[in-house]
Amino acid sequence: MNNPQKFFLIILLIASLPINVLADWQNLTDNLYKTGSQQAEISQRKAITIAQQHIKGRVLDIRRSDDIYRIKILSDQGSIHVVMVSAKDGTIKTGY
Repeated sequence: MNNPQKFFLIILLIASLPINVLADWQNLTDNLYKTGSQQAEISQRKAITIAQQHIKGRVLDIRRSDDIYRIKILSDQGSIHVVMVSAKDGTIKTGY
């Protein structure tokens, strides 16, 4: 390889380095900013919808502990119920 070809190759390698670094950084930040709902977990809103399909009424409180949403509902009949919904797949764990 002659000197102009070596020079061009070195410039090309140097120029492509930041693109690779930026692409890796973008992939890393995309994964860091994904929430539970983006990683095959249900949202708080979806958990409420699932709980209200099980118990008709007004939501008083919702809390998340690990992989379970705990949703407190005041039923249309006036009683308070707690429905536990899996944050992973939306299945009802308990409801009383």
